[in-house]
Amino acid sequence: IRLWFIRLDAKYPWLPFILDWKSGELARYTAMLVPHQFSRSEGIKYNPESLEIFIMQKIFVIADWLKLNKIKGTNRLKHMAQTIGYEIDDKFIESI
Repeated sequence: IRLWFIRLDAKYPWLPFILDWKSGELARYTAMLVPHQFSRSEGIKYNPESLEIFIMQKIFVIADWLKLNKIKGTNRLKHMAQTIGYEIDDKFIESI
């Protein structure tokens, strides 16, 4: 199954942007692509370095996709990162 998620991510790298984050779709999608551990008490704990690489790649790709399609959504990029436990500085988001 993981191989299919890798293929899906390669074909549609902007897909995380349109997932339903509130229902946990983004967390499940990320878990298929980022090494993690799961515990019943703490939930998903992603490998920090892998999560950083994953989310920054997504931020850059999706920011370009938003610009290409003339969609405003830089605040949503920040919120997307926060949804999976990663903080991004406002100034950084504005600079891309």
